[in-house]
Amino acid sequence: MNKELKKSLPVLIIFVLFSIGMVATIMHFLTPTKVLPVFNPADINPDLVDKSLQDKRKYHTIADFSLFDQNGDTITQKTYKNKIYVADFFFTTCQSICPKMSSNMQLLQDKYKLDNDIKLLSHSVTPVIDSIPVLRRYADEMDAIDSIWHLCTAEKKQIYALARKSYFAVLDKGDGGAQDFIHTENFILVDKKRRIRGFYDGTNSEDIKLLMNDIETLRKEYE
Repeated sequence: MNKELKKSLPVLIIFVLFSIGMVATIMHFLTPTKVLPVFNPADINPDLVDKSLQDKRKYHTIADFSLFDQNGDTITQKTYKNKIYVADFFFTTCQSICPKMSSNMQLLQDKYKLDNDIKLLSHSVTPVIDSIPVLRRYADEMDAIDSIWHLCTAEKKQIYALARKSYFAVLDKGDGGAQDFIHTENFILVDKKRRIRGFYDGTNSEDIKLLMNDIETLRKEYE
């Protein structure tokens, strides 16, 4: 190798490394960052939305709530303050979709059990049957970690109003009365500002994978 080549080699290496860095930087800025939509009532299937809310195009957030979990502890919006969480609606005696939904909630719990930013919230749609002791037994069967996954009961009208007017989780109409009953496979992703960022079929493995990917996308908004 001649002397001139030896002298120019370090410069060439630096130039190549600089060029690679520049290309990587340009590609980073040219590649669009995925951002999850923010769902407001006007963005959702009207069949899922109460008529009083169907024209609302912005600023929708999950309403305040006060529930009781498997330990009898009061669960409110403060419990989920500055948290990303996944909500669903189930009942402990369900033998159709709920076992699969609960298994997938357990899957989410196991994936994020070391992540203090991610929580789970399950609402019983048969709160008269699903008393706190019943929820405790069910939580034990599902190996629920109390600090991550709250399985909750409350006054029926409150839970049903949340399902229909906050989470838009169900198609059927009703007033939360004695004859009213809802049954839905929907998982709802909620961000740290109490906004809905996604809907998923809680019985579908591909939707659960999508939900996990969306959680990672949402997490990046707060980095």
